[in-house]
Amino acid sequence: MGPDQTPEKDVVEFVDNKIVVDIFGEQYPLKTDADAAYVKQLAALVDSQMKRVAQSTKSLSGMRIGILAALQIADHYLQMKKDYEELVALINEKK
Repeated sequence: MGPDQTPEKDVVEFVDNKIVVDIFGEQYPLKTDADAAYVKQLAALVDSQMKRVAQSTKSLSGMRIGILAALQIADHYLQMKKDYEELVALINEKK
């Protein structure tokens, strides 16, 4: 299930900007000014990545699965950042 396919019950919004998200079977209360749909999307992305890691390495604890998922997300982010910076440099060269 992708980030856009997460059932509505996975995120419960409370008063005072508190949102509870479910990630890898655990609930996390978050206090945020961000849009609930955006927070839901973030949580779904992390949950999905952790489930992929868990499927490929069944013997790890939840904490280790979370760390490996975070490393994969960080790698993806840094690769995209590098690509973006190269694109900006290329655009600036052509000006």
